Amino acid sequence: MKISQYLQGDKSIWGIVVLLSIFSFLPVYSASSNLVYVVGSGSVFGHLLKHVAIVCVGWVIMYAVHLIPFRYFSGLSKIGLPIVVVLLVVTALQGTTIDGANASRWINIPILGVSFQTSTLATVVLLAYVADYFAIKKEQSIAFGESLLTLWLPVFLVVGLILPANLSTAVLLLFIVAVVAFLGGYPIKYLLGMLGASLVLLTLFVLLAKAYPESFPNRVDTWMSRIESFSGEGDNNTNYQIERAKAAVAVGGVVGIGAGKSMMKNVLPQSSSDFIYAIIAEEYGMLGSLSLLFLFLLLLFRVLINANKSESFFGQLLILAMGLPIVTQAFINMGVAVAILPVTGQPLPLISSGGTSLWMTFLAVGIILSVTANRQAVSSESLSNPLAELSEQA
Repeated sequence: MKISQYLQGDKSIWGIVVLLSIFSFLPVYSASSNLVYVVGSGSVFGHLLKHVAIVCVGWVIMYAVHLIPFRYFSGLSKIGLPIVVVLLVVTALQGTTIDGANASRWINIPILGVSFQTSTLATVVLLAYVADYFAIKKEQSIAFGESLLTLWLPVFLVVGLILPANLSTAVLLLFIVAVVAFLGGYPIKYLLGMLGASLVLLTLFVLLAKAYPESFPNRVDTWMSRIESFSGEGDNNTNYQIERAKAAVAVGGVVGIGAGKSMMKNVLPQSSSDFIYAIIAEEYGMLGSLSLLFLFLLLLFRVLINANKSESFFGQLLILAMGLPIVTQAFINMGVAVAILPVTGQPLPLISSGGTSLWMTFLAVGIILSVTANRQAVSSESLSNPLAELSEQA
């Protein structure tokens, strides 16, 4: 009995996602030595087992979600939106640190003994909500005043709560919302107006953070430092990351120095997460890194193909809303590693170590597969009942 019989939806997406997540075992295992010998956290094999367990749980999430009829995500997004807003507020107000990191990105779950990055769940829920909004409004004219309350208030609320702790995630989320709004038929003049308002609000936040630095410790300074480092200035720590990443890429050459043989993984901070692509380029060379890029491009191609084939407007927008952030985030991570973008702190989807971000990526892929599974089911039903189709035409 073939396993594929139990897998519904686009088989190419299944193959790409599983292949990427299995491949992640190698670079995560290699780069985890940084956490062991530099940070002093656990063992290399222990980090590998943890990552394998997280990926396996992610596969279960993806499989379970892809069995849910995608129309249910319309109602689930409405229910989930107030929940994620509350979680973001609680996360932002806790004011503690986790492993020395800014805890305004995470919330602790004492019963499970784990921490949860609420912005990743909020991203999936908000984008599903936005897709549903424009699906409902497809046959209606969109009034600007009404959209302010039902569309932009939830968007700015979620993005605003994410912004102080994670600028890059907030900007990426707003960008995808704008893309979905454009594809959903939102008037261009209104969309440009809201993007302009977003820029004004961001400027006001920066000025406020500068005026009251104790309320937002180090965040604006960190953003400015990363931008300055990208332009050739900035602090030594950020420049250190960029220079080491560039060195790793240069050492890798065309074919790389071999799996597990990275020399930069022990001197490059975040080598198992934010800068894992640099380690992949070092160990597997240009061939390996370009192959990884090709897989994400192929994933983008399948997302666009399936969105175009979906007979439901909600399904089309849902596929794009779930798929575009994954591919965009991957391109951003790769761009940072090869120094064509400033440091953002975005992990490489399906590859970098981590819990919540991986699970939410699998959740998003599961939603995409749910839409494609529904399309295939409709097609199969039409083929199996040609008399019904002929009677409808008659």
